[in-house]
Amino acid sequence: MNVVDSSAWLEYFADGPNAPFFAKAIEGTHQLVVPSITLLEVFKRVYQQRDEGDALQAIAVMGQGRVVDLDAPLALSAARLGAQLKLPLADSVILATARMFNAMLWTQDKDFDGLPKVKFKPKT
Repeated sequence: MNVVDSSAWLEYFADGPNAPFFAKAIEGTHQLVVPSITLLEVFKRVYQQRDEGDALQAIAVMGQGRVVDLDAPLALSAARLGAQLKLPLADSVILATARMFNAMLWTQDKDFDGLPKVKFKPKT
């Protein structure tokens, strides 16, 4: 299973230099788990930078994976991880979701660098 962080989704949609690194995880939709908070972050950024149509198209692509809502048990797990690892709220939820599914987390967010089961590619 794979979870793709918001930064990696945005890199993929922008066809940035790291897009090929994330493509396999994103395009393998049968193994893709999508934390609902990534929908929020990606929609917001694409909406701000482009328009609502492009933002909705991005969300449609993301929705091809298994979207996981933030429920109470996941929220508590994220809170614990956030406190232990000093992660921002969204990063805590994304990491907790990846751990819930024993998934590989794909990212270019340095907050995750060095954590187990993380495929990190620094921004170029």
